[in-house]
Amino acid sequence: MSLQTSSRLIALLGHLQARVTATGPELAGVLGVGERTVRKDVQRLRELGYPVESVRGAAGGYRFGEHGRLPPLLLEDDEAVAVAVGLGAVSAVSGIEEAGALALAKLQHVLPDRLWRRVRTLAESTDVGPAETATNAVAPPVDIGLLADLAAAVRDREGLRLFHRPTHDVEERLEADPYRLVSWQQRWYVVARVRPDGRWRALRVDRIEVRTPGAGRFASAPLEGGDYAAFVLRDVAFSGWNVHCRIAVDAPAAEVLRRINPTVGVVETVDEDHSVLVTGADSVEMVAVYIGLLGLDFHVDSPPALVDHVAALATRYARALPPD
Repeated sequence: MSLQTSSRLIALLGHLQARVTATGPELAGVLGVGERTVRKDVQRLRELGYPVESVRGAAGGYRFGEHGRLPPLLLEDDEAVAVAVGLGAVSAVSGIEEAGALALAKLQHVLPDRLWRRVRTLAESTDVGPAETATNAVAPPVDIGLLADLAAAVRDREGLRLFHRPTHDVEERLEADPYRLVSWQQRWYVVARVRPDGRWRALRVDRIEVRTPGAGRFASAPLEGGDYAAFVLRDVAFSGWNVHCRIAVDAPAAEVLRRINPTVGVVETVDEDHSVLVTGADSVEMVAVYIGLLGLDFHVDSPPALVDHVAALATRYARALPPD
């Protein structure tokens, strides 16, 4: 479709939204084309999913169908899904959650049915992890079409057959029942029960390849408590991070828990004045940021890369102090 044709379709949509019924000659005059071109453009709009109806009779012409008056918005499939992804991310930003939800609801009135179903399915199948956590690792690219397909599998309770790469040098073949998509730290996960034992897994979407045909429909047996985002954070904390560590903290466990997101680490009690924080991140730099934000005295003895980085930070901060 040429740019000229796209611009003409937008103009045609705008004119149809402003009139109850518009005749072929009227539309041809407005657009500066022949009636045959108008008929072709109307057919293009129908192929895109816009409900343009033909009205017979002396006062006949064209009008919008079940959606009434639609503003002109033309999006490709992946573009519509990308809008849903962006609005979903907004829901994790404090203060504008309601605005994001309202914007998503308004899409229903400006998208064709086919695209709206795709957008709604992704929105309704996705949870977003806490925005206060962060990473300095480069976000992996994710196939927008794959996200939409996974959301449809969640909605329809369709089992998946897939290749999964938990690490770069390991690949496993799985059959899994998908229950939820979770977006966290610029990464996407599908939370699923792995067949045949029903064990819960959080699978990185950028590390899976879906195979066809699928694994057949499954009976729903949701995660206890239904907090799929929290499950992803716990699962990543124990298996998905690049760096794992145990930090000795000179404070009781209750005090440490008050200062962290409890889903990104586990606090073990040593005695009434000491505890151990079991945590991790995608890099030693981010671990150092997290433990620095505790505001408590701590001790690090592993992994060696973290010890070296904390030592380098100590030297750097010491140099930043004014001389005595």
